[in-house]
Amino acid sequence: VATVGDEKITLGVANFYARLQQAQYETYYASMMGTTAEEMWAKEVSDDQTYEEQTKKSILENLENMYLVSQHASDYDVALTEEEQQAIKDAAAKFGEDNSDDVKKVVSGDEEEVTKVLELMTISNKTAMEAGVDENVSDEDAAQKSMQYLLFSYTTTDDSGESQTLSDDEKEALKTTAQAFDDRLKGGEDMETVASAAGLTAQTATFDSESTSPDKDLIAAADALTNEGDVTDIIETENGIYIAKLTSLLDREATDSKKESIVSERKQEQYDSLLEQWKKDTKIKEEKKVWKKISFEKQGVTIKTSDTSDTSDSQN
Repeated sequence: VATVGDEKITLGVANFYARLQQAQYETYYASMMGTTAEEMWAKEVSDDQTYEEQTKKSILENLENMYLVSQHASDYDVALTEEEQQAIKDAAAKFGEDNSDDVKKVVSGDEEEVTKVLELMTISNKTAMEAGVDENVSDEDAAQKSMQYLLFSYTTTDDSGESQTLSDDEKEALKTTAQAFDDRLKGGEDMETVASAAGLTAQTATFDSESTSPDKDLIAAADALTNEGDVTDIIETENGIYIAKLTSLLDREATDSKKESIVSERKQEQYDSLLEQWKKDTKIKEEKKVWKKISFEKQGVTIKTSDTSDTSDSQN
C-alpha cells in the first residue's frame, strides 16, 4: 500500500487498520448522522470527494505517521515492554478466537497483521515526542476572568413553541427595561436577586480578551472593566441586550485549566513539527491502485459487542 523509508506497509496491515477505523465510524457515527453506512460513505463532502475517500486518505496518513513514529522510537528510548508484548499477543489471539475465518479474511485479521497494528498503536502512544516542552505558564499568560451576565433576548417563544422576533418598538421598550436593570446593578443590587425578581436567570462565564463566547461585544465590554464588582453599560447586539458584572479578575480554576490547555498546545505543536520534519526527511511512496482495493461502501464492518468482548464483525 505504501513504503515509508525502507519499510513497506502491507495490504494486510493497512486493511486491518482501515477496517478497525471503519468499524468505529459505522457502529457509532452512521446512526448519529441518521444515515446508513453505505449512504454515509458515498456522500460527497468536498471537491468531488466522497466521505469514504476523505476518510481513507486520513487513515492512510495516520498509518504512515505511526510507521514514522515507530522508526524514531529509539530516539526517545522507547520500546515495548515484555508486559506490553504479552498483552498484544493475548489480544491478537483473542481476536482470532472471537472471529470466524471468513471475517478474518475480510478484515485481514490474521495474528501477524493484528499484532503489527497493535504494536504500532502502542508505540505511538508511548513515544515521548513532547519531551522538553516548556510546561511553565504564568498566571499572567493564562489569566481568565469571570463574570455574571444577563441577556435580554430579542427572540421570544410563544405558547405553541414557535420563535418570534421582537418588533423595533418592542426592542426599544426592552432597551428601556435593560437600562433600568443596569442602573440598579450599578447601584449595588445583587444580580441574581434582581434577575430572579424579573424572571431572568443570571449566567456565569470565564473569559479572556481572545474569547468569543457567549458574544464578542459582551466579552470586550466585560474585559474593559477594571475592578471586581464593576458593571458594564448595556451592550446592544444582534441577538439582544447584555449586561455584565465582573466577578473576578483572576478565576483560579479557569486560569489553571487554561495553563493545562496552553501546555497541551505546546506539546501538540512540537509533535506536529517533529512529524513534519520526519516526513520531509523520509521518502514516502503510496500505491494508490492497491489502496483503492479496500472499499468501505462495498464491504461494511461493524463492532459486535457482548458481555465479555468487543470483536469485529463483517457485514456484506
